[in-house]
Amino acid sequence: MFWSGAMWTPRFRHRADPSESNSTGMAGVMKGQAMTAVSNGSPLVTWHVDAPDEAPGWARRNCRELRAGVTEHGAVLVRGLKLRDSETFAAVSRALADELMPEREGFAHRDEAPGPVYSSSRWPDDQIMCMHHELSYAHEFPALLILGCLTAPNHGGCTAVADSSAVLDALPSAVVDRLETEGWLLTRNYGSTVGLPWAKAFGTSSRDEVERYCRAGGIEYEWRGDELRTRQRRPALIRHPVTGRRSWFNQISFLSEWSLDPDVRDYLLSVLGPDGLSFNTAWGNGEPFTADLVHMINEAYARATRREPWQAGDLLLVDNVRMAHNREAFEGDRQILLAFADPVRARLAEVI
Repeated sequence: MFWSGAMWTPRFRHRADPSESNSTGMAGVMKGQAMTAVSNGSPLVTWHVDAPDEAPGWARRNCRELRAGVTEHGAVLVRGLKLRDSETFAAVSRALADELMPEREGFAHRDEAPGPVYSSSRWPDDQIMCMHHELSYAHEFPALLILGCLTAPNHGGCTAVADSSAVLDALPSAVVDRLETEGWLLTRNYGSTVGLPWAKAFGTSSRDEVERYCRAGGIEYEWRGDELRTRQRRPALIRHPVTGRRSWFNQISFLSEWSLDPDVRDYLLSVLGPDGLSFNTAWGNGEPFTADLVHMINEAYARATRREPWQAGDLLLVDNVRMAHNREAFEGDRQILLAFADPVRARLAEVI
């Protein structure tokens, strides 16, 4: 096996036992609160709360129950928390997380606020952002995503989720076995005109610091004038850091050229060439993925997708390993904040 589950080292304390939460159910641990499922079989449940204006205090008091709910269901939506600004959201995030982490190796522009908390990725409003597990290509990724809605769009714009176990079950065993053996390869070009500049992605303008980061993370790097090209081989499946479940955890389809709009893909290839795309994925041995394979993965995500439209003040907690998430096309203003919580590190020395 290319990458064993034992390689992932959680740095957080929360290890809610699913059997404990199942004994009472979420309605039991949240006495006096309503709990409704979004749809039959949905992993996303909603807590309707009548919280006071002091949202961070409410989050601290209910942290254990919220985290148990995430362990049990994969994602929990809290409605009625009255999130109004980035300062309140940051305080709520700190109350729920053991540790917040900065984003490194980002693929799209975000605005950052103290916390650290981030805006949602800048992505064309009329285009869907495909399902993905946040930072699954990095050597440190968040176990938990915390999202807050300050402004809900007029139409669309859901942050939908999909249970990766359903995706794993839907894929042919031959594909899964090969990916489990080889892993997957991510190639990136950090450019000054197309894609995210390397200084923005790595949070530093020092080439020495970028090189140290790459060496520590098992990333091959090559400077091309003012631009940077990287390659990294990563596991397609890992063991969940809390439950130990075998989990589909990657961005094979999201970062593939075959998930681009066909007209956009053709234009970028004509301008940049096949080796100049901002990002692309392949089998672990470098063999390109086919369009059919990427489309099959995206279709598996689509069948497993559950969604609930945002309302202003909503808080969404997502188990980043168990659940993939996306961003759907929307109309109107949309302001969603994001915190990366409870980092998990890979012990790269054990790669075989």
